[in-house]
Amino acid sequence: MDRIIITEHEHVLEMRLNRADKRNAADMELLQQLAVAFGRLNSDPNMRVGLVTAEGDHFTGGLDLADVGKHMGADGLSYVPDGGLDPWGIHTAQVAKPVVVAAKGTCYTLGIELILAADVAVAAHGTRFAQLEVQRGILPFGGATLRFAERCGWGNAMRWMLTGETFDDVEAHRIGLVQETCAAEDVDARARALAQSIAQAAPLAVAATLANARLARAAGHSEARARLQPELMRLMASNDAKKGFVAFATRQQAIFSGD
Repeated sequence: MDRIIITEHEHVLEMRLNRADKRNAADMELLQQLAVAFGRLNSDPNMRVGLVTAEGDHFTGGLDLADVGKHMGADGLSYVPDGGLDPWGIHTAQVAKPVVVAAKGTCYTLGIELILAADVAVAAHGTRFAQLEVQRGILPFGGATLRFAERCGWGNAMRWMLTGETFDDVEAHRIGLVQETCAAEDVDARARALAQSIAQAAPLAVAATLANARLARAAGHSEARARLQPELMRLMASNDAKKGFVAFATRQQAIFSGD
């Protein structure tokens, strides 16, 4: 059985976790298939945005330690096959394209870290979140220690990482972990609509915006600032920029081609 169900919605690559009978807990096979899917998202020029959703009532219960533990080596856990890309951006570079996540039910540990590695997240009402590694005697190793405080503020991140306690969608929205909440029956559709909205924007401009924001986060404002004007001039020479200006003048929706 495929652990990840892949569906294309025009320029959106939907990656659906498919282990509902285990609350979509990630075994080694799921981790590997998701890494392959992220590699495809990164390399396929027709795919502009990634969307991560899940079968069943839960996003993910976290790692299936009984299975994954058997694959732990002296250097930790390796799960990215050739041609794949680490969805959490720890073992490889992050995917260069935007990713939207739809969370529901249970969203534990690596589920939170997948949101933190993504760009936009929607949560269903009643979603339960927990970064509970300290309750298991380990630390978060999928990026929470790198990104949680940056996304949500130091105190908010430490409140939940150092206790391992559970919090709800209201708190997740308050601290900025997720950007929207909605009814459970609507969460996939809402996340898909956001992904489609991003996909309809000019791909070169979306990529440049994401890259510059990440550069500012990783290297500081000075380096990102120095790239703004060169990037602007590069984009101004693109066909998509010409289409954008025509669309503005004629008050029509531009259809961008990514060149």
